[in-house]
Amino acid sequence: MTRIFGTDGVRGLANGVLTAELALDLSVAAARVMVDGGEWRGRNDKDDATRPRVRPLAVVGRDPRISGQFLEHAVVAGLTSAGVDVLRLRVLPTPGVAYLTAALGADLGVVISASHNPMPDNGIKFLQRGGHKLDDAVEEAVEAVLGQEWERPTGGDIGRVEPYGKAVEEYVEHLLGTLAAPRPLAGLRIVLDCAHGAAYQAGPMVLRAAGADVIAIGVDPDGLNINDGCGSTHLGPLRDAVLAHGADAGIALDGDADRCLAVDHEGHDIDGDQILAVLALALAERDHLPQRTVVSTVMSNLGFVQAMSAAGIAVEQTKVGDRYVLESMRAGGFALGGEQSGHVIMSEHATTGDGLLTALHLLARMASTGSTLQQLAAVVTRLPQVLVNVPDVDKTRAETDSELAAAVAAEEAALAGNGRILLRPSGTEALVRVMVEAPSQAQADDVAHRLAVVVKERLGR
Repeated sequence: MTRIFGTDGVRGLANGVLTAELALDLSVAAARVMVDGGEWRGRNDKDDATRPRVRPLAVVGRDPRISGQFLEHAVVAGLTSAGVDVLRLRVLPTPGVAYLTAALGADLGVVISASHNPMPDNGIKFLQRGGHKLDDAVEEAVEAVLGQEWERPTGGDIGRVEPYGKAVEEYVEHLLGTLAAPRPLAGLRIVLDCAHGAAYQAGPMVLRAAGADVIAIGVDPDGLNINDGCGSTHLGPLRDAVLAHGADAGIALDGDADRCLAVDHEGHDIDGDQILAVLALALAERDHLPQRTVVSTVMSNLGFVQAMSAAGIAVEQTKVGDRYVLESMRAGGFALGGEQSGHVIMSEHATTGDGLLTALHLLARMASTGSTLQQLAAVVTRLPQVLVNVPDVDKTRAETDSELAAAVAAEEAALAGNGRILLRPSGTEALVRVMVEAPSQAQADDVAHRLAVVVKERLGR
């Protein structure tokens, strides 16, 4: 059977790959696997005094895509048909759903979002008790019961549905509670691009409550314009607005607001590696960085690793994907991790990457030090990085072909420790990614080109 779950839930073309039928069946399967047969610590049925049965509870949130409406109804139908009570959070960032999953004591949370993907796509992410993403074993268990016959509850055992109108306000209150002082952003002018996504309400609200003068863009979702030429995947509008308004910095979120990128006052991009470095130094300064270790993926720029080493901070690296960063953090008891793409996880305050949480603490660091974002980010000197995709190859042999390995070793020897090479098979396509970092752009380009030729020669179909 083809695996349904990807690196971040189930994702695909809405009403194409991801249908209402699949959404309903997945929700039933998730309920059967994740709520221990429907007898966990939920809410007492106060509507029927003759039936003191305790039903499980789920919270369901989504981003503003039009397809999220029919998928939400399908998810709610599946959960309630399995005997689960549902609180509908409506439009809320993924980390907000994760927070409320924990705060409300829910058995599971469901997020309907395709994150940074274009509007025609959508996705379904399930969260375990406490707001944590599913591990592989739980996903496999859900897939194993998908479509199986099951004993359906009837009568009073069917779940109830209620709107939860305080979701945005409670999430904002939680974010503000992570700050060391009230209104720490007073005096900062910030442009915030919400990508016409799930943070269009919570984003401006929380930054203004923290004291910032906020120019909000990307806050007019119509169900079609999410991530469309804006947000963390398209920094141009943010850069233009920062320069036009003379802002101190700009913050870009993606469609579900679990990632954050930035631009400084001169319009220069600030990526996830630089943000992670700024936050790591701030935590280390307060002795809040356990084992003086930060977690990143193998795609982090070598300049980030060098900056951390110079500060006496170790870097634990994982496979690409925020779920692997999370797994490493939980296993090692680490407090901070993230990706170059802007997923940053601060485990003292959140169970997932949280773009608004990241932005708050990044901007608070600016305010408390009196430094510009450009000055703070300068701790990382990024090496020129080139990424070449080599298509139509047998990616399964990328790590075993001896001649390819020899070519990589020869190029690494020539870099003499001043660069880095990474060959990575794609998780979803028949291609191999060649990533090269070197002291100069020309050298990185040359090495990447030579290795791409070898990959094609050795692995081409």
